[in-house]
Amino acid sequence: MKIAVSGCLLGEKIRFDAGHKRDDFVVDELGKYVEYISFCPEHLAFGTPRPSIRMVRDGESLNIISNKTGEDLTNALVKKSQDELQRIKTHNIDGIIFKSKSPTCGMQSSKVYLTNGFAKGKDDGVFASLCKKEFGYLPMEEEGRLNDAWLRENFVMQLFAYNAFEEFKKDARMKDLVAFHQSYKFLLQSKDEKIYRELGNIVGNHEQQKFEDILKAYEVLFKSAISKKSSIGKTRNVLEHMAGFIKKFLNSEEKRMLHEQIGDYVDKIIPLIVPLSTLKLYATKYKVSYLLGQKFLDPYPKELALRSDLKSVK
Repeated sequence: MKIAVSGCLLGEKIRFDAGHKRDDFVVDELGKYVEYISFCPEHLAFGTPRPSIRMVRDGESLNIISNKTGEDLTNALVKKSQDELQRIKTHNIDGIIFKSKSPTCGMQSSKVYLTNGFAKGKDDGVFASLCKKEFGYLPMEEEGRLNDAWLRENFVMQLFAYNAFEEFKKDARMKDLVAFHQSYKFLLQSKDEKIYRELGNIVGNHEQQKFEDILKAYEVLFKSAISKKSSIGKTRNVLEHMAGFIKKFLNSEEKRMLHEQIGDYVDKIIPLIVPLSTLKLYATKYKVSYLLGQKFLDPYPKELALRSDLKSVK
């Protein structure tokens, strides 16, 4: 899996002050499972070190202005941003991680100033804006927001699901799509119930469409669904649904304990990993293959331990 990342987050000394903003989660944890493609349009446009810049709104225009000289640097930064966009496209990336608050890379976190010097809200940076227009449902996030355990877990889940579909579609057939959809049923349901059902109808192919058309329609909705954020309520419904597949094997005390764990998860007493581990234990013990094949149980490497954090749900 390849992810494009702001170079300063990887420890490259390419910020305006010749420093970096190395991110431990990006480099040391997620970095074990991905290949990073570094980018920095500012460094390419203005070198390092360089005067800092700001975004300035002048009527309908949003310009990039040097804090040192007041020079309009918009065209130079846009040009290098377009060049970087074309470069990272050649790598068939599965996601992007931006540097927050940057006039180039911030996602709705870049300060916007008026011509009189007063701050007036926030917007996307130049490069982030281009990427959002170009890539549609590609997983994109900025490192500042990834400090939120809930946003981090959702983003990583989206990354691995997106990559799984990209790999799957390379040599897919109808029977493969049926199996792929089955494995993602509970994960999709935890994201968006309505889209989950629409995807089921697509796979059902009641109108006998060509597989190429089915796959295209499925891809759009699948990537839309995995871009949604989970919630405690939706996840609880999935846990209860999964519990239904093993209830006939459990005695009354085992059922009580499992549902107590689900309730404790909802009340934020225990993290999600606890009821999930119990479900997986019973599914393994009683050989419930349908549950064991669900990506919802293991949507990404367990070593990331994202579901062990009480704050990873909202």
